[in-house]
Amino acid sequence: MARESESGLPIQPVYGPAELTGWDPDGKLGVPGAYPFTRGVYPTMYTGRPWTVRQYAGFGTAAESNARYRRLIAHGTTGLSVAFDLPTQMGHDSDAPLAHGEVGRVGVAIDSVEDMRALFDGIPLDRVSTSMTINAPAALLLLLYQLVAEEQGVPADRLTGTVQNDVLKEYIARGTYIFPPRPSLRLTADIFRYCAAEIPRWNTISISGYHMAEAGASPVQEIAFTLADGIEYVRTAIAAGMDVDGFAPRLSFFFVARTTLLEEVAKFRAARRIWARVMRDDFGARNPKSLMLRFHTQTAGVQLTAQQPEVNLARVTVQALAAILGGTQSLHTNSYDEALALPTERSARLALRTQQVLAHETDVTATVDPFAGSYAVERMTDDIEEAALDLMRRVEDMGGAEAAIERGFQKAEIERNAYRIARETESGERVVVGVNRFRLDEEEPYEPLRVDPAIEARQAERLATLRAGRDRRAVDSALDALKKAAEGEDNVLYPMREALRGRATVGEVCGALRQVWGSHTPPDTF
Repeated sequence: MARESESGLPIQPVYGPAELTGWDPDGKLGVPGAYPFTRGVYPTMYTGRPWTVRQYAGFGTAAESNARYRRLIAHGTTGLSVAFDLPTQMGHDSDAPLAHGEVGRVGVAIDSVEDMRALFDGIPLDRVSTSMTINAPAALLLLLYQLVAEEQGVPADRLTGTVQNDVLKEYIARGTYIFPPRPSLRLTADIFRYCAAEIPRWNTISISGYHMAEAGASPVQEIAFTLADGIEYVRTAIAAGMDVDGFAPRLSFFFVARTTLLEEVAKFRAARRIWARVMRDDFGARNPKSLMLRFHTQTAGVQLTAQQPEVNLARVTVQALAAILGGTQSLHTNSYDEALALPTERSARLALRTQQVLAHETDVTATVDPFAGSYAVERMTDDIEEAALDLMRRVEDMGGAEAAIERGFQKAEIERNAYRIARETESGERVVVGVNRFRLDEEEPYEPLRVDPAIEARQAERLATLRAGRDRRAVDSALDALKKAAEGEDNVLYPMREALRGRATVGEVCGALRQVWGSHTPPDTF
């Protein structure tokens, strides 16, 4: 009897040649580094060099996070990934009433160029690649990074990294949006244009399925809704007058890796194949780099358990292996204690060592796409591709991702799947080790990392000092110039950069844009 995958697709007990009758390896697979990129976006993949080890970190103040970054670099991290606190993600300063109780809790608090300077103090920005998990105010954090690099004497064309900048998934899964979808898409297009002219090596967006998966999306829903969002961003950029081959090579994606290893490998391979075909056939892209679905992966935080947290080390290892065998370009491994609190330094180091063991003590870097030709994985890849395309067509029939978001479609579909998972876990049909099977009578004590509640007061003091020491008239003039650009069609990043250079705060800049663009009100459930 067939089991069902996480996406509700059948997994047969045995696969054989009959499962691939009429299957064309040239059309479905090709060779690594060539269309349709099923086998990976680069010819040599990890045989040339391993994936980028990118550990996500950030908490408390910029100075505290800076110390953590320096230690991660000393232990072998090759790329930084910055977590921002909720007030920063929502465009509020640390002393705003809505920020109370949240400053520095789930990431670092960044209110101004002074905080960004402290965050990267002593870290040469021309020698590290930095990913910033920030969406609605992505333009601000990118510009603050550029300004700090400028202070270090690093030209913008030497900067490498990624800004997540995927606001569509915020309306679907996370909720840290600021403006309505239409002006948010305009801001995304402005970032594309700005980076093409000013920061050409920067990845301008990381189109994210990870947060949808964390909200309960199945693997099929994850890639279908993510690629539909990607299509919306491409259309937005083209409508803004950009050439597809001028910006598409800088697009990147962000996916989850679950413990269901075979389906995850198939998911990544199917996603690459769909994207390559969409970019070539629907948008007429000709540059091979425009067809490549390059992606970062993070192991599944939603699968971590507070019960018997050490078991998460095994989960994370399997998840990381799924991402690697699926062909990820960079990888973050969660710390085993993240279901309880922010990771301790020891647990973060163990998460990093997990990647290093896989890279240097196994043979997963010895050959490209070792699952190619597997009866099981090739059939699962085809099944996921077909199911994802069906779901993408439903989004298109509604008018595309933005129109479907306005109707609440993606959010409702994900919530239905999340409810199914919760019911299966509660009934015991879905086994979660340590939660509904193999439990301990008494859990061992654990001492979590605690964020100092005094951080909020210290950030407020820093803001007061900043405001007292700047030219208020110049800040107001810069914010007026920003609002004028937002009311018209000029690229808002140029006046935004000058406002931030003059020490306008994140909250002030976002507040100025709110005055022009308004705020978003979510729709009723679909």
